[in-house]
Amino acid sequence: MGPVLAGVLQLLALIAALALAYIPLGNHMARVYSSDRHWRVEKWIYKGIGADPDTGMRWPAYLRGVLAFSLTGVLFLYALQRLQGVLPGSLGFVSIDPDQAFNTAVSFVTNTNWQSYYGEQAMGHVVQTAGLAVQNFVSAAVGMAVAVALVRGFARSRSGELGNFWADLVRGVVRVLVPLATIGAVVLVACGAIQNFSGIHEVGQFTGGAQEWNGGAVASQEAIKELGTNGGGYFNANSAHPFENPTPFSNLFEIFLILVIPFSLTRAFGVMVGSVRQGYAILATMGTIWLGFVSLMMWTEFSHHGPAFELANGAMEGKEVRFGIGGSSIFAVSTTLTSTGAVDSFHSSFTGLGGGITMLGMMLGEIAPGGVGSGLYGMLIMAVIAVFIAGLMVGRTPEYLGKKIGTREIKLAACYILVTPALVLVLTAFAMALPTPVNSMTNSGAHGFSEILYAYTSASNNNGSAFAGLNADTQWFNTTLGIAMLLGRFVPMVFVLALAGSLAEQRPVPATAGTLRTEKPLFTGLLVGAILIITGLTYFPALALGPLAEGLA
Repeated sequence: MGPVLAGVLQLLALIAALALAYIPLGNHMARVYSSDRHWRVEKWIYKGIGADPDTGMRWPAYLRGVLAFSLTGVLFLYALQRLQGVLPGSLGFVSIDPDQAFNTAVSFVTNTNWQSYYGEQAMGHVVQTAGLAVQNFVSAAVGMAVAVALVRGFARSRSGELGNFWADLVRGVVRVLVPLATIGAVVLVACGAIQNFSGIHEVGQFTGGAQEWNGGAVASQEAIKELGTNGGGYFNANSAHPFENPTPFSNLFEIFLILVIPFSLTRAFGVMVGSVRQGYAILATMGTIWLGFVSLMMWTEFSHHGPAFELANGAMEGKEVRFGIGGSSIFAVSTTLTSTGAVDSFHSSFTGLGGGITMLGMMLGEIAPGGVGSGLYGMLIMAVIAVFIAGLMVGRTPEYLGKKIGTREIKLAACYILVTPALVLVLTAFAMALPTPVNSMTNSGAHGFSEILYAYTSASNNNGSAFAGLNADTQWFNTTLGIAMLLGRFVPMVFVLALAGSLAEQRPVPATAGTLRTEKPLFTGLLVGAILIITGLTYFPALALGPLAEGLA
């Protein structure tokens, strides 16, 4: 079997698996967030944190819950890292430096999971399990809660209430993430991923001395890392490490975990707003972009230019032989079109255009299908923009799902889409202009610029993957990337929840002959076009200086 055919068959198998999970998982999540009943374990949690899950919240109260919970998580994780040297199960590792502890705490709480450290050489069992793994669950649940709040904004009328943040948070963890992550961890253990609390072992004798490896609860963390679109690896090699991702099957299964909740949330959206066809329209938009990016990536990486590529049947540099170009391309696109950040290959070693595709996936806002929760609310914001553009074309007041998109709504949507480009471009410009940050670049020219552009794109969009080659463990990058992650996560949430509150206060308007049918293929095409044009106009100059210049050289 040729490598191209193998890649295509992997893609078809993945699509089939996602299709099988779509309706049951989507319906389950709709029931989870619509139910009035509380499980016993959930009642214990509510009692422990002093929350009343039956109290309805307007958007300011919902936002305060999101921010208070996240701030508590940052402080706890920062303290855990700073105290690691005196904690049991630290494997002898010292406490983390303040700037790196800040960066890591912010990274995992914001669902970014950017890592400026070597996991196997810095974090002990306590920090990995009680700190990082816990945030993998709750940060994903926060994103899902905000998405559900926006869906309720479309579904409800004249109330202004978006549900209860604490109930949404707990249900997302207890009823969705924990059961699925448990199944995922069992599958990964069966594939060969390790799961233990072993210490450090010397493995073999090599030139220069023995190599040391430490064990850990890797399979369980790997499962929620992918399922919650987190991405932080137990080891520095991330999902290219055989302890995390041993076989081609485990590689495909991890891609499935990355995509299954974001895609299935469109079904939950359709059920909750009372029209599954609206969910299919959003799914079609996400699927079109994702499949298009996968096809482009495979084409760029399989194209043979020169004897080295011809002998390897493609651009194999930086890729694991056991996954090949097909599996690596699907993984790279899936992880950058979501907010996962996990990698099974070095994006810096992709072809110039291939590296640009990974960057463009993040620059779209990671909405195809996007992060857990964040992908859905990002796509719904773009849908609001698209119906506004369509309204301008025909001279009608735009409507979406029976809600008028007026001045307030479009201002909130516009503010949402401006936040991350401003962070990416301004911080990249500062890093390139100042004398110290550029010393962290391994390469010069267009590729070196791409290293810094990729880093701020990854941080601001809460992705977490790295281009490789950039030494990000400096005070400048730890601090500025941490700030980018904070602002890139929570400022957009302010606009999302404010928009949800505004929509929930409206009275639904009946559809007329002039209403744009947002469940039709025409709207899907309009939405895809709006996403690509807005992103292209925003980021094209920066892309032209980096990956496009390198790819066309």
